[in-house]
Amino acid sequence: MDFVLVDWLRILCGVWLIPHLIGKGLHYEKAGGTFEAAGFKPGKLFVGVTIVAEACAAAGLILSVYPRVAAVFGALVLLGAGYAVVKINGMNWRWQKMGPEYPIFWALICLLTALV
Repeated sequence: MDFVLVDWLRILCGVWLIPHLIGKGLHYEKAGGTFEAAGFKPGKLFVGVTIVAEACAAAGLILSVYPRVAAVFGALVLLGAGYAVVKINGMNWRWQKMGPEYPIFWALICLLTALV
């Protein structure tokens, strides 16, 4: 079967989750504080749940194991990140002002790969 554009998008969506996993793992304490500032309490618990969800999403998207479920997990995590950005920084729709447009766009791409 030939690889098509949606396969590459699915894989890229999974690969781009890996730096987020590493960042949360390396800065677990700080991430917990950020989660609490966004209203996710207890912060450390939400960091752990997010790491598990991102790991499942990344593996599923990259390896095409239940890719639709993985894409939904990824989208939920990213929509949560978009919410957290707005909660912490206000509704600024530009990356220069720490806006939510990047995680929202990425979540939509994950959802599109789930629908195809």
